[in-house]
Amino acid sequence: MENLLQAITVIVVLFGLLSMGVWVGVTLIICGIVVITFFTSTSSGAIFATVAWGSTASWTLTALPLFIWMGEILYRTSLAKDMFQGLSPWVQNLPGRLVHVNVVGCGIFAAVSGSSAATTATIGRISLPELKKRGYDERLAIGTLAGSGTLGLLIPPSIIMIVYGVAAQVSINRLFIAGVIPGVLLMALFSGYIMLWSMKNKTKVPAETETLSFLGKLQRLRLLLPVVGLIVAVIGSIYAGVATATEAAALGVVGALVIAALAGSLNATSFVESLQGATRSTCMIVFILMGAAFLTNAMTFSGLPADLSAWIVDLGLNHYGLIAVLTIFFILMGCILDGISIVVLTTSVILPAVTAVGIDPLWFGIYLVFVVEMAQITPPLGFNLFVIQGLTGKNILEISKMVLPFFFLMLLATAIITLYPSLVTWLVFVGK
Repeated sequence: MENLLQAITVIVVLFGLLSMGVWVGVTLIICGIVVITFFTSTSSGAIFATVAWGSTASWTLTALPLFIWMGEILYRTSLAKDMFQGLSPWVQNLPGRLVHVNVVGCGIFAAVSGSSAATTATIGRISLPELKKRGYDERLAIGTLAGSGTLGLLIPPSIIMIVYGVAAQVSINRLFIAGVIPGVLLMALFSGYIMLWSMKNKTKVPAETETLSFLGKLQRLRLLLPVVGLIVAVIGSIYAGVATATEAAALGVVGALVIAALAGSLNATSFVESLQGATRSTCMIVFILMGAAFLTNAMTFSGLPADLSAWIVDLGLNHYGLIAVLTIFFILMGCILDGISIVVLTTSVILPAVTAVGIDPLWFGIYLVFVVEMAQITPPLGFNLFVIQGLTGKNILEISKMVLPFFFLMLLATAIITLYPSLVTWLVFVGK
């Protein structure tokens, strides 16, 4: 009964403060203080001081600001424009034509940014006006951008993977490698849907407007060389085992600065703006991590996580039953919390129950990224929806309807990796 009262108290305080617009990090700290004060005999001050240092003084966590900074630098270059021009000749003959640039472009940019919002905003600034000008269906263009933008969380380097790796004590290098095949799977599903939709709605797809020879297409590919080179440097060094995630992030920052300099977009203003943007994002994420670690420790002292894990195990759910229940739970969480908050709030509490039924924490990390991706396009707090609203000026609910098919495709992808977990772990095993 006491644990039930504690759970209800935490939920009421948590959502009460969030509904009033209190910062997520501050909300988590207040919830932790409430739990310790009313449900334990421990001093909250001593615990907070210890946890605040222990949760942030991590060498692994240093990869976070570096990858964010790399994305911020590239965000201010002509990279997205070059990608559109380099990719467009190669998708002209596919059903759906240039709409595929949203998928492939987001996939490529995701491999050098690690951020869903940055991927959506960067590709959207170029692709949406261009697709609208050429007469492509607006619903399909916006839907594909919102869905494909979430690839920034799945295709390494991923900020969410770093957060989960630190929270669950799982190798970030292995998480990065494990995310490659699921990322390609999701891109294939998105492109497959575009082709099926376009074959069914042929009148809504404009005719080809540009014809290039094969040599001309190859020449356009040169525009992709900077980003491909950066992907090889960052992801290749991790997969080859010659660099840790942090070292690869530092390499990525240097590469991003070189690309920005060659593109002519690196100056004192853009350098300072990228550094400020990375600092703001990092401080926000670390503050949330610190608050979540404090709340988790507070609940550990009260015994709630252990009792919750025991309760889940006692339900007798098998592997698939537990994943089905957790998927519904995470989708509902996504309606009211951002992705990082979901990860840091739930990982420590749910992971013991997950491992108790034999689920690999590495696989669970990729699964968690999938459901967090869904949260990015779930109203009312889907962050990708806000980014696209800023680009288009459309209503959030209208954008949500446009992205609904891609939400279901993500759900399908989640089911596929659940039925075939080797899609996540195979590349990690080969890389050993």
